[in-house]
This record gives sequence, structure tokens and C-alpha cells, in this order.
Amino acid sequence: MICRIPIDRVGVLIGSKGEVKKEIEKLARIEVNSDGEVIIDDSDSLLALKVGDVVKAIGRGFSPKNAFKLFDDGVYLSLIDIRDYAGKKGKDVHRIAGRIIGKNGKMRSTIEEMTGASLSIYGHTVSIIADLDEMEVATQAVEMLLNGSMHSTVYNFLERKR
Repeated sequence: MICRIPIDRVGVLIGSKGEVKKEIEKLARIEVNSDGEVIIDDSDSLLALKVGDVVKAIGRGFSPKNAFKLFDDGVYLSLIDIRDYAGKKGKDVHRIAGRIIGKNGKMRSTIEEMTGASLSIYGHTVSIIADLDEMEVATQAVEMLLNGSMHSTVYNFLERKR
């Protein structure tokens, strides 16, 4: 199985003195190329999928600590492409990503606190790590922001769901 991650995230995947890569290799052997290509030993396909999700999560901006939550049963990764809502223009993607983050990161941290999910906004994607119930609420909150809902509306929605 082959995954690609941004070149600037390869160092995070390997970690200081290779510690992150060693931790992942306790479950499946991986080979990381300097161009962002990650080859995962897929002799155990279910484990390879989990390792693939961890690699993708690190590639999408999560810390290894948050990405390793994906090794737990019932914890999943969801990727939302902002371009599906904003179009291809970089300035529109940047503006909408800013809406999800909020002033000083307040909106993002509110979604995380009220749902228990972990969010990462990186490039043109919003990534969510959560269990199924948390994922549903966090995804709906993010999609509300992507569709132009006011922050107060999303706060009220999160309060009701809590």
C-alpha cells in the first residue's frame, strides 16, 4: 500500500531520532521516501489500513500523539476538502479555512472541546479524528461553517448536541 504525504510533513512522520517511525513499525513496516511517498507493508490488510490512516493524519497536520488515536478500535479519520465548498481559488479556500479556525483558533477549539474530536486544518483539507458519535457532530459543525453558517449558529448547534 502506498500513501503520499506533503514533503514538509515527512520529518514529523519520521520523528526525532526516528521515534515516530519506530512506534509505527511496531505494527507494520513502513518505508518513507524523501519525496513524501510512504510504502506500507500490507501483509495484514486491516493493520495496513490503520497504519495508512495514521500516516495520512500526520500528513494532514495532526501531531503523532493525536494520529496514534487511530490505532484504537472505533476511532476514525475523516477528510473534508474545502475546495468542494469554496472552489479552486486559493484565496477562497484560505478565507473559509479561517472561518473554521476562527479568531485565535477559538472556533476550532470550541468544536474540539464540545465534541471530543480532534481537528486539523491543513492546506485545502479539514481532517477530523473521532469516534463515530463525535465524528457525526464535528463533521456537521464543520460543514455548517463551510456552507456559510454564522459562528453563533454553530455554537448553538454544538450546545444542543452536547
